[in-house]
Amino acid sequence: MPTVRLVVFLFFGLYGLLALTIGPLYAQPSPGSVYLVDIEGIINPPVSTYLTRVLDDAAARQANLVVIRMDTPGGLETSMREMMQAILASPVPVVVYVSPPGAHAASAGLFILVSAHVAAMAPGTNTGSAHPVNMSGETDEIMASKVVNDAAATIRGIAERRGRNAEWAEQAVRESVSITASEALALNIIEIVANDLDDLLRQLNGRTIETTAGDVTLNLVDAPLYQAPMHFTERFLHVLTNPNIAFILLSVGSIGIIAELYNPGTFFPGITGAICLILAFYALGNLPTNWAGVALIILALVLFLAELNTDGTGILGTGAIIAFLLGGLFLFRPLQAAPSPAMPNLAVNPWLIGITTASMAGFIFLVISQLVKARHLPVRTGYEQFIGETGIVHETLHPRGRVRFQSQIWFAETRAAGEIPAGQPVRVIAVEGLTLIVEPITDLAAD
Repeated sequence: MPTVRLVVFLFFGLYGLLALTIGPLYAQPSPGSVYLVDIEGIINPPVSTYLTRVLDDAAARQANLVVIRMDTPGGLETSMREMMQAILASPVPVVVYVSPPGAHAASAGLFILVSAHVAAMAPGTNTGSAHPVNMSGETDEIMASKVVNDAAATIRGIAERRGRNAEWAEQAVRESVSITASEALALNIIEIVANDLDDLLRQLNGRTIETTAGDVTLNLVDAPLYQAPMHFTERFLHVLTNPNIAFILLSVGSIGIIAELYNPGTFFPGITGAICLILAFYALGNLPTNWAGVALIILALVLFLAELNTDGTGILGTGAIIAFLLGGLFLFRPLQAAPSPAMPNLAVNPWLIGITTASMAGFIFLVISQLVKARHLPVRTGYEQFIGETGIVHETLHPRGRVRFQSQIWFAETRAAGEIPAGQPVRVIAVEGLTLIVEPITDLAAD
């Protein structure tokens, strides 16, 4: 019954989340609207799907303009190229606006910024840093040269098509340079520096933009704004690709599997652990993952499982803690320079690694202490193992009767004065043949 209530609770909870997330989509934009798209964090497949969907919808509903407010450290090259292609093919003018102040468009963000019909930045933002780095730890000069040349040719071609500074764009890829908003304006990387969205729309009004559908002159006076949100699935998958979330899922998944193996048959820890691990590996597949870090975390799991089959010395458990700590530190840290200029340089928050490792150490210590305690208990065989166990009176004892013990009906006898009614909890104090000698638990507690 508790399981049914849990399922019902989770179902209505998920339904509520879907309603809150999808509800705003029912307010359909009118023709001539300005679509607002917010892209924050890693560039990944959910973000690519989100932008492509919004651009298709904007074209179908004859939108006036699409404004992409962006703050990203970079992301997957495949997703970046899908987004660039969608922007280049859009019949609706697309403005990429690096905002708010303090935001940046690094790595993949620079490519997307350059591909926009109009590139804009807020004061206090920056862009650039698109040089490839190698996550594998191996140095292959020929391969690295091919990757750099391909990326440089791509961004140079896009910049030339948009009439922007192709030389600097190529330099950003080859030398990983970064510039501020004012410098980007002076170097002809962007066209507008705007303080906020209202300032941006004011500067865009009346501008003629060349699109795949021909020249479009923007008339943004009184144009309605439409915030195009992510769908629930897009938002959920995008959140998973946060490095800290991925690390938490990997940690919880590992602990869940360990708990299930330590106490098999409980199911909930095992199911939870398996789900978390699957989600973690989805996230890791969409991040610049150093798989040596993943291998160390898996090694920590193996060492801990091995500890369960030893005398509880703690040596393997200590090794598991060390491997887990190193795995968290190396999980997203490149050993050298990655094979894509789109990828950012990410890392798990050190505080999170410390807290998670301490929790893992506490869990391991608890399990080992329980194992040591269990292995030092006296070994009882036969009916001796029943002594101290409890049951329920099935048929009134006066002094003989029957009790339900370990899901079976046993003959029982009490040495206590008076009778013990049905339904009374009792404790086994001896076994004579096939008869359990019992005493009432309440009388024992009262003493």
